[in-house]
Amino acid sequence: MIDPPPVHAFCLEVHVDASHIDPQGHASNVCIVSWMNEAAWRHSVALGFDTPAYERVGGMFVVRRHEINYHHPAYLGDVLSCYTWPSDMAKATAERRHRIVRRSDGLLIADGLNMWAYLDRKTLRPTRIPPEVRAAFDAAKFKR
Repeated sequence: MIDPPPVHAFCLEVHVDASHIDPQGHASNVCIVSWMNEAAWRHSVALGFDTPAYERVGGMFVVRRHEINYHHPAYLGDVLSCYTWPSDMAKATAERRHRIVRRSDGLLIADGLNMWAYLDRKTLRPTRIPPEVRAAFDAAKFKR
């Protein structure tokens, strides 16, 4: 049995359909990455940081690195819970965790993390994460 995600993790529900299936008969690895990114974005929006909010504060997060462990395949018709939560933050970087679980049996499909850089929207250079962004994504709020 896997550890459950933190209580306050964001959850995106995904229904695996034919467009997600690769020639091997399961959801493609590219879809897994896409679902993680979609969950991260929707979580950001739910925390009050959509595109206009990032424009207002003059910055944006961009992915620097993905690390994904694929544990079991997902198949056509599966319903997945794609959990995500912030797990660490430094001056201009942030880490976000992910866990994708099949709802019918709780089987872990994939887990991983993203490393994000916070950039100035004009210069595209790393800059300090502003206090209001830091407060919204404070990893301490997502601990068990």
